[in-house]
Amino acid sequence: MSNPHSIPTAEERVLATLNKDGSRRWLRPRLSPGRFLIGRKAVGYALIVLFAALPYIRINGKPAMLLDLPNRQFTFFGRTFLPTDTLLLAFLLLTIFVTIFLLTALFGRVWCGWGCPQTVYMELVYRPVERFFDGKHYKSGGRVPLSAPRAIGKYLTFLLISMFLAHVFLAYFVGVETLAQWVRQSPLSHPAAFLVMAGTTLLMMIDFCFFREQMCTLACPYGRFQSVLLDRQSLIIGYDVKRGEPRGKLKKDAPASTGDCIDCKACVVTCPTGIDIRDGLQLECIGCAQCIDACDTIMDKVGKPRGLIRYSSQQAMEEGRSRLLRARVVVYPLALIVLVSLFSLTLAKKGSADVSFLRHRGQPYQVLPSGDITSTLLIKIVNRDESARSYRVTVDGVREQRSGDLPLLLEPGASGQITLHLTVAPDRFAEGRADIGVRVEDGAEFDRNFPHHLMGPLYSGGNRGNMPQGGTR
Repeated sequence: MSNPHSIPTAEERVLATLNKDGSRRWLRPRLSPGRFLIGRKAVGYALIVLFAALPYIRINGKPAMLLDLPNRQFTFFGRTFLPTDTLLLAFLLLTIFVTIFLLTALFGRVWCGWGCPQTVYMELVYRPVERFFDGKHYKSGGRVPLSAPRAIGKYLTFLLISMFLAHVFLAYFVGVETLAQWVRQSPLSHPAAFLVMAGTTLLMMIDFCFFREQMCTLACPYGRFQSVLLDRQSLIIGYDVKRGEPRGKLKKDAPASTGDCIDCKACVVTCPTGIDIRDGLQLECIGCAQCIDACDTIMDKVGKPRGLIRYSSQQAMEEGRSRLLRARVVVYPLALIVLVSLFSLTLAKKGSADVSFLRHRGQPYQVLPSGDITSTLLIKIVNRDESARSYRVTVDGVREQRSGDLPLLLEPGASGQITLHLTVAPDRFAEGRADIGVRVEDGAEFDRNFPHHLMGPLYSGGNRGNMPQGGTR
């Protein structure tokens, strides 16, 4: 009879981050030098430098990237976008999604292993610090006790790195000039920003110190999208079963039928998510290629060719051939071309100001005793420029134009409204409308003509009939 107080164990395969009794399995992957690690370091450290430097770079006098939420202004590479740019935002988001679909269809999870901030900072910043402070504790898999000074030094370094990254993150929303002032002041002078920084630091500490690879295997939805984003021709990291099986230890009397895999488990101990790549394509695989570097090193030592574990596709692994041209790698680029073209065309039409016409809530028009028609025109202008602008409006095709709002002075990013009272000759109307031209200019770089039409009586010229002297008809 079994002990009722014993801890049950799982007979089937469990997550790599869990032991069979359900407790947390702490992963301490062994670093495997190689050509892919060198490439990942070059890409990863370049991305880290770019992330830290981007708020300081200025393009056309503007920050390269600034997400000014209070003022609802978003600057990307020298161009400022406003909340009214919803169409541009929609095109941009669709472009990003389609690009992700295309890259995944071609190169699998290359983003996860080479460019994702979770992987880049975990494997290239936090883990090297941990290896330095843990020493024998890390190499022994945690069986050697970690001394208090080393533990304090490790977590203090983690805290300083997290605080630095949190300040850089905050600079994307407030700008480096404002951030430089705040760091020299008391947190009480800017409590909201301080709480954002402290909260971001706390989340990074929880993530990179404790949650770690579980962010990729449990929380991130991208791995679960593989079933629909990948196909049998997509590039993945795979184990060549035909060449490697059956596995066998390296012995002089090993049978000739033994495969190239010597079951050294170098690919397992180096995996940052703790999986065995020889079990096939798995959700937990982030495509970091550490198993390739580890296996290639072993193959060099035993005198066998590299590539037992390599970048390939499922079809190439199983059938020895692969097909690059297929439906999704044709449809996705075509969709990208359309989206980028629409985005560029919409962006090119954007000037230093947005002009829109609003509907007047009162009578659309009135007929004067002289027979002339009066109409009210409302114009909204948004200043998209980085400096204040003074806007003037002139209307072609009217007898008289009156407004107390001109010129309209607007600060950068501000909006204002102009109310024009127009007098139009009756012969300008045809079938109840009169076409006019509205010119808006700021005396600097913005000068555009906008076609518009005014509502009026159905008659034209001298054919007035018995129309009422008002706006209803």
